[in-house]
Amino acid sequence: MDQTMVVQYEWCGAWVVGARGAYDMNSITPLADALDTAAKQHPKVVLDASGIIFADSTLLNLLIHTHQAADFRVAAPPQQVTRLLELTGVDTVLKVRPTVEEAAVC
Repeated sequence: MDQTMVVQYEWCGAWVVGARGAYDMNSITPLADALDTAAKQHPKVVLDASGIIFADSTLLNLLIHTHQAADFRVAAPPQQVTRLLELTGVDTVLKVRPTVEEAAVC
């Protein structure tokens, strides 16, 4: 799998975690740690998913757990992630928005 990268920053009162790369059971740990910490420390958490090039059920599980722990939104998911959310019905549970700005509700 490709290398992953996680970036974090504050935007309009929300804590944004930006994910880049491919996420599966072998690469999820840095993103899981970042989202877990963000959910514990910030009232609103946004995942900027625009840089995700591959995701499987490992990411899906992480999104559900983060949703249960925080006011969580997913921003700018690429087509593959959108399809995963739609096929599993998770898109009806998560707050999915087209941009970080809309997810953060500036």
